[in-house]
Amino acid sequence: MTHRTFTARVRRLTTVVVSPRLEPVLLAVTAAALVAGGIAWLTGASGLAGLFWGLGTLSAVAPAVGWVLAALRHGHAGVDLIAVLALGGTLAVHEYLAGALIALMLSTGRALEAAARRRASHDLRALLEHAPRSARRRTEAGVATVPLSDVAVGDLLVVGPGEVVPVDGRVESAAAVLDESVLTGESLQIERARDELVRSGVVNAGGAFELRSTATEQDSTYAGIVRLARQASAESAPVVRLADRYAAWFLPLSLAVAGLAWLISGNAVRTVAVLVVATPCPLLLAAPVAIVSGLSRASRLGVVIRDGGALENLGRARTLLLDKTGTLTRGRPRVLDVIAAPDVKPSEALRLAASLDQYSPHVLAQAIVDTARERGLALSVPTDVTEEPGRGATGNVDGHQISIGRAGAATARPDWAKAVDTRALLDGAAVAWLTVDGHLAGAVLLRDPLRHDAPRTLRHLRAAGIERLLMLTGDRAAPAHEVAAVLGLDDVRAELSPADKVATVRAEREHAVTVMVGDGVNDAPALAAADIGVAMGARGSTASSEAADIVLTTDRVDRLADAVAIAQRARRIAVQSALGGMLMSLAAMAAAALGFLPPAAGALLQEGIDIAVILNALRALRTDEAARPALTSGAEALIHRFAAEHDDLQDVLESVRDAADRLSDTPGPQALAAVEETHRLLTERLLPHEYAEEHQLYPALAPALGGPEATATMSRAHSEIERLSRRIATHLQLAHADGGLAPGQLDDLRSSLYGLNTVLRLHFTQEEENYFSLAP
Repeated sequence: MTHRTFTARVRRLTTVVVSPRLEPVLLAVTAAALVAGGIAWLTGASGLAGLFWGLGTLSAVAPAVGWVLAALRHGHAGVDLIAVLALGGTLAVHEYLAGALIALMLSTGRALEAAARRRASHDLRALLEHAPRSARRRTEAGVATVPLSDVAVGDLLVVGPGEVVPVDGRVESAAAVLDESVLTGESLQIERARDELVRSGVVNAGGAFELRSTATEQDSTYAGIVRLARQASAESAPVVRLADRYAAWFLPLSLAVAGLAWLISGNAVRTVAVLVVATPCPLLLAAPVAIVSGLSRASRLGVVIRDGGALENLGRARTLLLDKTGTLTRGRPRVLDVIAAPDVKPSEALRLAASLDQYSPHVLAQAIVDTARERGLALSVPTDVTEEPGRGATGNVDGHQISIGRAGAATARPDWAKAVDTRALLDGAAVAWLTVDGHLAGAVLLRDPLRHDAPRTLRHLRAAGIERLLMLTGDRAAPAHEVAAVLGLDDVRAELSPADKVATVRAEREHAVTVMVGDGVNDAPALAAADIGVAMGARGSTASSEAADIVLTTDRVDRLADAVAIAQRARRIAVQSALGGMLMSLAAMAAAALGFLPPAAGALLQEGIDIAVILNALRALRTDEAARPALTSGAEALIHRFAAEHDDLQDVLESVRDAADRLSDTPGPQALAAVEETHRLLTERLLPHEYAEEHQLYPALAPALGGPEATATMSRAHSEIERLSRRIATHLQLAHADGGLAPGQLDDLRSSLYGLNTVLRLHFTQEEENYFSLAP
């Protein structure tokens, strides 16, 4: 017989004996043999009992040999070898009850481990099973079901109620109601309007809608996630290789103890007893169970981890490098402030700018339009619109010649406009200048804001053991350093090219296990160079997702802190299960070698040890409640409500600052009118919002945050906001009584307005970071 033929036969044999269908059959046979033998022994038929127990022992020998051969095929000798020796030993010394117990232990452990893996990988398998196989394409002849591979970019597809969106595309119907929980881990339904992008894999939670495909099957979001999920496995995790190394010394140690017991006592029964308690078949399988459980737990939160090695490395990470745009910031500019000329209201300046920008594809123009619509401003339809790349748009709005964008060098700069330039420099903001009939009328300051969840995320990462936090960005140094200062980062590297990022990542890898987080095409090389690359996959590029070890499918960076906590917990439980089980087995081996533990009792004890460590490994599936406060559905609804109100109240904050600026420039009737308008907004909109937060939101959050003391400092801010508002109202009463603002009022009123603006902006930011980021 040739070596190749022998190898092929061994492979066929091991394929048969390690079939997953064999485990429940073996469990049933060994259990039946043990029970039948017990009944026979109770009725006094000891010979028949021994026969049943012997048959049960024999039934496990062939599968155990198969498992040993399967382990040898993969290059290591598993501890199943001890089980084979123990089974043979019990038959040799006629300890048939012990053999039957070992057989039952072996089959129970295998069945339990298989069930644990099925449970642990449930979410990953659900992700794969969720993948669509076909699509309904609309043509002139009607709607036809076609294989997903036949869908091309530009096809018009129909997505029915409850169906999975097959490919990435744009909504062609009026609206689509979608359940994005498969991708994001969040159960909230999202409504997408016409022309909005929809990612494949989400479920249509409303009526049928039409979708214009923007990608093929292979290039779509869900296909990329499925490719990652198919690679999710615990077999290559360093902690699993560590378990194999444990087996490398545990196996010869067990044989040595068994041999020593034989040499000292000359009693073969003691030797068999040692081998019986040294049979931890599912013991070293507890490590992969814990790792797969961690992968499953992460997938529920919208974190797809490529393999167990990435999860284990993430648990050991000590340095974290983050891209700025799209990772620490939202990746989309937002209106920071609107500043108007003395004779123009900020809301009117924003309305005119947004009216003209409605037809512009520029990202800054879209931010201006979105802000105006959020504030409920009625936009006019512009005419004669033209746009010059790099300069901005011009057109006619309500009979006026309007332009928005860069101001020409020849345009006269009044004092208020010079102040805008200074503020833009200090805030690291871009400026879109508004001119009306050739005169500067206002300015819109725009900036890519921090993510609300970024500060909390970085605090949690430090608490989890991340010792060094760096930001790598291709952006200018000034805004980069401002973001770093706000977040308390250890270092910042600005104006970097992709090659510079790679060099920085490699330098940091020399000192610690390093994680790189990014979302753009330019981040892909750095993600590949890091020990663990993490891609913001919700809006990130395909290149970054393909290069990453971990993909965050939801647009929330706080999921990274959750993933680190899950990785550390899974790794800790894996090592704990393996070492704890072996230490208990070693103690039992010592007792057996000294004759205190007969084979039958040892088999029962080892069964309990094995089951205990497998169940312990499954703890990695559980949620660590301490990682994230548990909110009620009512509290989450209140968070979403007040977060939306913060967006609506931005014009009130701008009004407060604008009134203070006007008092500084020309403290006359126009300035007084601006203060009166600000007071009206404070009374009608802001103060009711603060009152509702104090009496509705804070009490709802208190249980999750540990009691009312957690919101006490924020309540103090509410009191200060109300005090300053009353102070402004008193100044207005005095001005009305005296026929105008007295010179002695100006300094205090101006100070009150500027102070209120500062307190409001800080208070809003603190609430958004500490409270609003808690809700998904």
